[in-house]
Amino acid sequence: MTEKLYYSDVYCKEFSAVVTDCRERKGGYEVLLDHTAFYPEGGGQPGDRGYLMTNNSGADGALDAEKQADKTADEKKIRVLDTHERDGEVQHYTEAYLEPGTEVTGCIDWDYRFDLMQNHSGEHIVSGLIHERFGYANVGFHMGSDVLTIDLDGEFSVEDMRQFERRANELVWEDRPVEIRVYTEEEVRKLEYRSKKELHGQVRIVTFPGADTCACCGTHVSHTGEIGLIKLISLQKFKGGIRMEMLCGRRALEYVNHICEQNHQISVALSAKPGETAAAVSRLKEAEKNSSFRLLGMEKELFHQRAESLKGAGAVLLFEEGLTADSVRRLAAAVMEECEGRCAVFSGDEENGYKYAVGEMDGDLRAFIREMNNALNGRGGGKPFFAQGSVQTARENIEAFFAEHGMKSE
Repeated sequence: MTEKLYYSDVYCKEFSAVVTDCRERKGGYEVLLDHTAFYPEGGGQPGDRGYLMTNNSGADGALDAEKQADKTADEKKIRVLDTHERDGEVQHYTEAYLEPGTEVTGCIDWDYRFDLMQNHSGEHIVSGLIHERFGYANVGFHMGSDVLTIDLDGEFSVEDMRQFERRANELVWEDRPVEIRVYTEEEVRKLEYRSKKELHGQVRIVTFPGADTCACCGTHVSHTGEIGLIKLISLQKFKGGIRMEMLCGRRALEYVNHICEQNHQISVALSAKPGETAAAVSRLKEAEKNSSFRLLGMEKELFHQRAESLKGAGAVLLFEEGLTADSVRRLAAAVMEECEGRCAVFSGDEENGYKYAVGEMDGDLRAFIREMNNALNGRGGGKPFFAQGSVQTARENIEAFFAEHGMKSE
């Protein structure tokens, strides 16, 4: 059984220990220590990472030891890649072997750990506030490398989310102390607390005053002010309930800074004040919409003129530059109605491929399109008399295929 220092002192960043066992595992080793400050993965919180160092290779300053260039040959600094727990033993996943009995200095990757503490603590506050108002249970919780997600067994609105965000940050500003206590099974029956399952034996209860009382084995800040900032990002329906994305602390600050920088770039590009970018974008979209309508009308007239010029021409193969898939379709449809034969329109280049549309009034092109797709590395289809898709080949190959079927490009 490993003594777990992270419960007696969650801020322990460096400690001394003795290796009690070292077992080979796929891709490395799992090292057991007599005691550890490395928190193992559990309850939605990832396991800690950092270093185990022998002799004096890092006893003077956690991860700064990586920068030391004067280590002797027998000094070792071994990365802890992940941390798990099984049967009360904390397993430190490492890249290298450590002899049992070796004295080591463990150094936590504190930036990583504190980030998890901030986000885990923020999740408690938000989940507690939602549970208090709606009675919804947190049925899923995951701290990824980018965002934290909470799955709840009920739904609420974006406006509700904004109210929860405001109240959660008020509790952060109040810098309330976080209370952690271990109860016996008999004692805990008298308490009201959140838990995803029925618990037995000693139960660790974490209380965020004014927000949440919950059974939890994770690591948390000691005062809510350390969370820094709580930002609720999005809601989406999920498995009969709702999934919410959120960020806390450093992650939240970096997210807000990123959004501000994006808004600054938009502001500069549109010559609009930072607080007026949404209105500027709306005006731009409206102008683009009007321009698109005008261009569509001009394109329709050009396609009509092209179709008139090919009236009665019979089978027609056209190559046009810079057309969208919709424009290729519209040109083929216009010419097909006038040429009194099969019409094929292609637009693109050899590097990116060609979009195509092929039509023939009252025709049946299904066999032809299958043959063309096979010959020209294409895909697509449609109605018997009209098909569209794309091919990945050179123009000369397209022209050669259609020449075999009596069609030359105009």
